[in-house]
Amino acid sequence: MKSILITGGAGFIGSNLIEYWIKKYPDYFIINVDLLTYAGNLENLKSIEKSKKYKFIHGNICDRKLIAQLFSEYDIKGVIHLAAESHVDNSIENPEVFIETNVKGTFTLLDVAYKFWMKKPFVYKEGYEECKFLHVSTDEVYGSLGKEGLFTEETPYAPNSPYSASKASSDMIVRSYYHTYGMNVVITNCSNNYGPKQHDEKLIPTIIRKALSGKNIPIYGDGSNVRDWLYVLDHCKGIDLVFHEGKQGEVYNIGGENERNNNYIAAKICELLDTLIPLTTKSYKNQITFVEDRAGHDFRYAIDASKIKHKLGWKAHENFESGLLKTIQWYLKKYNG
Repeated sequence: MKSILITGGAGFIGSNLIEYWIKKYPDYFIINVDLLTYAGNLENLKSIEKSKKYKFIHGNICDRKLIAQLFSEYDIKGVIHLAAESHVDNSIENPEVFIETNVKGTFTLLDVAYKFWMKKPFVYKEGYEECKFLHVSTDEVYGSLGKEGLFTEETPYAPNSPYSASKASSDMIVRSYYHTYGMNVVITNCSNNYGPKQHDEKLIPTIIRKALSGKNIPIYGDGSNVRDWLYVLDHCKGIDLVFHEGKQGEVYNIGGENERNNNYIAAKICELLDTLIPLTTKSYKNQITFVEDRAGHDFRYAIDASKIKHKLGWKAHENFESGLLKTIQWYLKKYNG
């Protein structure tokens, strides 16, 4: 049985990935390292917590001693690195923790893996030739788009927030371990994920939660900011493909090709709620309000996913509307029991 380390596995994307991975692959043993900050929740992994193919470790990816111990104890031969501070608003308020976790944490994982898997630059130890390190990043490293164009793997980096700058920095460290040491690394840059188990602070859960509680639904600025939305299970399938078939040293952008602005998302969620659990006298849309815009708020992100489609055969199975309905149904069960 091959041991794989997944970092941040109690979070939104990580928990969905672990569930998917354990159901699909009988021959992997998954070690999940998560610090269980506010965004990590072991309830996300209830369905597999007793699996013999899974082990949870409460720990910090910056703790080099712990990470080295795990590599040795479990003979880890693959890493999928998801652990990160990821909320832009929080990075504006407290950027230091983003640098610590996203930059130092990524370096620690890479360096421990390099020393455990390789004899010297470009020479793997016997039995470790197939080891791979997959780093999950974000489209925010590319900066902001105007009304036209798409991010490709060749788009120059231009991060505009402390969060995206910390992720861009971690991407560059991963890249350096390929070019300097010949380490088998791959990077994925994904668009905005949505789906079950996302933290309450994010846009879609916030809209649903506020609507159900009868409170104002806050939308930044004039609501015109555009994101490309990717259903989380489609993202997990992309990570799976890149880990198993992605070419060493390459970057793969994973996007849902579902560009929507915040006004559309808020209105669509309210329309679905009007149908699923209607109010007696009004629409949930009446609760939508506009609030002061986020500092440095990027106008538009959109990903060109041609490379992963053509090279690895990936495609998104959910369109935005079908994925949104599944997401709302999941949150209705969470918020309403």
